[in-house]
Amino acid sequence: MVYKFRVILDNSEDIFRDIAIKSEDTLEDLHNAIINSFGFDGSEVGSFYTCTDEWEQEDEIPQFDMDETPGSKNSMSNFVLEDILHKDSTKIIYVYDFFNMWTFFVELAAMEDEELEDSYPATLFAMGNIPDSNDFEITDSLDANEDDDFYTSGYMDEDEEDDFGNYDDYENEDLWN
Repeated sequence: MVYKFRVILDNSEDIFRDIAIKSEDTLEDLHNAIINSFGFDGSEVGSFYTCTDEWEQEDEIPQFDMDETPGSKNSMSNFVLEDILHKDSTKIIYVYDFFNMWTFFVELAAMEDEELEDSYPATLFAMGNIPDSNDFEITDSLDANEDDDFYTSGYMDEDEEDDFGNYDDYENEDLWN
């Protein structure tokens, strides 16, 4: 069976790809299809996340198994698409490059019996180009003020001064006792 996915970049512009892949392929194969289709070089890691119908993130399926438990198989290569995505569960979130946090909404749009392409995975349609960088809102200042959660949460009083940077002579401090 062939699965057809619409993969939408979480961005202010319309950027998506329609990808066809065999249902017997793994999440790792889908990961490779997505990064190739969007033109990434594949040098960064990614993760899939199961989600609700409302795109609320649930369990992570990482590219590499980070679980140190013997016999653990928690990686993309161990999850077959048809076992995770089917007519009752059509959505999954994909994040690539955790520094830039490229986030994609991946939805199973169709399941077809016949194979039309010579090889899979295949990009069927492409709309838009990846921007040079992801649209992050970066705060210029880390100065605390009265509205800052750190000061209003009870960790520190507004008029209390922190002790960071008040040591002029670290050599005379006995840090180990």
